[in-house]
Amino acid sequence: MADKTIKIAYLYEDLMNTYGDSGDVKVIRYLLDKQGYQTKVDNISLDDKFDANDYDFLFFGGGQDFEQTVVAKDLPRHKETIENYINAGNPMLCICGGYQLMGDYYKTNSGITIKGLGILPLHTIFKADKRMIGDTRYMTEWGEVKAFENHSGQTYFDNTNMLHPFGEMIEGYGNNPQDKVEGLRYKNFIGSYSHGPLLRNTNVANAIVKMILKRHEERTANEVESV
Repeated sequence: MADKTIKIAYLYEDLMNTYGDSGDVKVIRYLLDKQGYQTKVDNISLDDKFDANDYDFLFFGGGQDFEQTVVAKDLPRHKETIENYINAGNPMLCICGGYQLMGDYYKTNSGITIKGLGILPLHTIFKADKRMIGDTRYMTEWGEVKAFENHSGQTYFDNTNMLHPFGEMIEGYGNNPQDKVEGLRYKNFIGSYSHGPLLRNTNVANAIVKMILKRHEERTANEVESV
């Protein structure tokens, strides 16, 4: 009998969960349940052991500067496993602060530089004179998305050949006021500033569920082969 349990790792839920980002995981669980799958969500926090290869989906939400500073000190021990997981084309969704921490650094309002994992060539700079807040609309490969953003961090790609926007802005700011794009798509990694939660847009949620099920099929097949 096929394994019908989907394994999800929720990174730092206790510290990185602003504006209802946990709703993204709830939407995924609901859609998987409708297809007859059970989900097991492991909350990975400070000092916890973690191997991304054990999971079908990784989720990393947003947080305030203080929480990001705390998480940034713990996160580097997971760099290798997360980087391998992403580069293998496995699905991961990062929102706001989680998205920023996948890049090289985030420079805060006080001038402190929070070092990211450096997995993706991007950086973020806090600009106090430009709070990007309000409803957003943008077009993705899966259709239009409506969400909410609230951030002063402005994110810039350092390698536009490798990284591609998640969406093209219709309304709102997205990554920054200049580029008119929202978020990041790299293989099956998605980074976004969209709260609300993002996955109330079921066009995106269903696309991610397809990625998760493909990953689950491959992971369970590999586990059977290794027995």
